[in-house]
Amino acid sequence: MTGKKSLDIYQQKYMWKWYLAISGVIIILISVIFTTLLTRKLAEEEKKKIEIWLQAYKIFEQKNNEILAVQDTLMEEDIEKDDAAQGEDVTLELNIIQANTSIPVLLVDSVHGVVLDSRNYSERQAADNNFLAAEYERLKKSKASRINSGNQILYYKESRILTLLKVFPYVQMLLIGFFVTFGYFSFSSARRSEQNQVWAGMAKETAHQLGTPISAILGWMDLLETTKADDLEVQDVVLELRNDVGRLELITDRFSKIGSSPELTKVNLYEVLHESKEYMQRRAPRRIEFIFPALDTYPPYLVPLNVHLFAWVIENLIRNALDAMDNKGIIAVNLYEDHQYVNVEVSDTGKGIPASKWKTVFQPGYSTKKRGWGLGLSLAKRIIEEYHKGKIFVKESKEDVGTTFTIRLPKV
Repeated sequence: MTGKKSLDIYQQKYMWKWYLAISGVIIILISVIFTTLLTRKLAEEEKKKIEIWLQAYKIFEQKNNEILAVQDTLMEEDIEKDDAAQGEDVTLELNIIQANTSIPVLLVDSVHGVVLDSRNYSERQAADNNFLAAEYERLKKSKASRINSGNQILYYKESRILTLLKVFPYVQMLLIGFFVTFGYFSFSSARRSEQNQVWAGMAKETAHQLGTPISAILGWMDLLETTKADDLEVQDVVLELRNDVGRLELITDRFSKIGSSPELTKVNLYEVLHESKEYMQRRAPRRIEFIFPALDTYPPYLVPLNVHLFAWVIENLIRNALDAMDNKGIIAVNLYEDHQYVNVEVSDTGKGIPASKWKTVFQPGYSTKKRGWGLGLSLAKRIIEEYHKGKIFVKESKEDVGTTFTIRLPKV
């Protein structure tokens, strides 16, 4: 039941990630669509404003020219200019022209290529004829919005508000993405830290609880060995019991080291692998073939290790390989160097692992077996990555072909 429940948990977690991702995409799409419609509406409004601005400008110019013509005529007759100016009122047109304070416009005489007027450029730019001529050439070659009116062309650009509004969805996506990413990693880090404390506490408590019965068993064994000193059969049983108790003490020692900083010493990697092979081979079905590098074949690999914990990792990988094979197959180990690392590959000819589960198998509680807690590979990952500063991962796996795990250990 443990395997089934753990699979359900991680399947639900996987589905929830997809639900959240799809929800985020939908929110972003709604924001982009709404902003697009809003910017399109604003662009249409700006175009209407510019058309009105152009009409007002032309009427203003026309009226202004008429006033100037009348003034020139009346000056010859010695009539005051103020009296002449009373004929036309340009207040409305002037107000419309001055109301445009956000949309940059450039009015050009298309026949002579002369800039007639400009608005919403800086004072320095508006006074610089070279800049205005260059700006006219640039707008003429680009796809800038324009309105043709006789011999005049009015070029206009988006207002700053419209430009910012178009950029807003992308800024929003970046901010939401940053917030979600930061929150996810912060929450994951806090949850992982809490899990580590739970696992470490559980391991230490297990070691503590095992210590009392082991001590009692040792006492009973000493008594049995003394009282039945002449019984060879009993003595053989006591010897086997001592071997099993020694194994229990090793397990207790391993659990006690979880959560602390174990001491690393340089040891020959081949020797550790050989001892793990000898222990597991005696407990494996006879049709399982173990192919490990021989001790006297290669020069020693001296790697900083905590022997008890590293042997635990190798035994976990071998035990998982045995569970994945139907009492028949091959378990092989290969070693090779890679820059500053020594790589240990543990391969089997078992059922294999789907590619979608290559990372999930290292998560606490994940198991496809009906028995066990699904902590073996999780603890193996912790031992290799946190205590030995290495890496452990699924190098390759094919269903019904086999799996290869790789452990990368720094040389120094």
